[in-house]
Amino acid sequence: MFTDDKPGRSPANRSLERGIEILRAFRPGSELLGNAEIAERTGLSRSTVSRLTQTLVGSGYLQLDLQSRALRLAPAVLSLSHAMRAGSSLLAIAAPLMRATAEAHRINVGLAAADREEMVYLESIRYNRRPSMRTVVSGQRVPMELTSLGRAYLAGATEAVRKRLIARFRQVRRAQWAKMGPTLAQAVRDVETQGYCAASWQAEVVAVATPFVFQQRCYALNASVTTAEPFDTAVAELAPALMALKTRIERALVLAQP
Repeated sequence: MFTDDKPGRSPANRSLERGIEILRAFRPGSELLGNAEIAERTGLSRSTVSRLTQTLVGSGYLQLDLQSRALRLAPAVLSLSHAMRAGSSLLAIAAPLMRATAEAHRINVGLAAADREEMVYLESIRYNRRPSMRTVVSGQRVPMELTSLGRAYLAGATEAVRKRLIARFRQVRRAQWAKMGPTLAQAVRDVETQGYCAASWQAEVVAVATPFVFQQRCYALNASVTTAEPFDTAVAELAPALMALKTRIERALVLAQP
């Protein structure tokens, strides 16, 4: 929900932020949204949503479906994501190394960055040795507080960022916090002591993740499998491959610096 309306910002900036919030309202499974649904998802007034969606349609970032009178994202949005991926020096270096590790160990490897309280996959390479109905692609979001990726990011983030996010999770996960709070704290300790943390937030999916910093931004790298093996057994198999991959990526990034 859009709540950031800090004093001192110009109306133009607030309009831009609200327009971005409207674009954020579109998620997988929400191909078409009407103004009323967008208003509900963003917390903006119907009149504000109507005005801004007209602007976004006119600028080519939303399209109006004439039959339903609802809105969908326009191709221009996809072109932005393509430009981001094509221009990422991190992905250019990390992706081939990730693919080599995934192929060699028959595992899934992912790289993600934080966006608010979620993790967004920048790259996902799937070589799971066991067939799985689960598909993970670039741009897909997963919950930060439930996943190894998110917990690794929390461990690698600055203390101020971590405290703010923990406070938010405590608020929205109030009913589960008695169990979740210690779990997140243990994940942070695990990263501090062994370099990675592990989680299994979906049935028979085990993942380990580790944070790393590039150009003063924290990212998270993970390795996962769909398996019926015991959790600890799967973690013991995944962790060495993950940490070796992290080392290779970090070395390659240093060598690539001018």
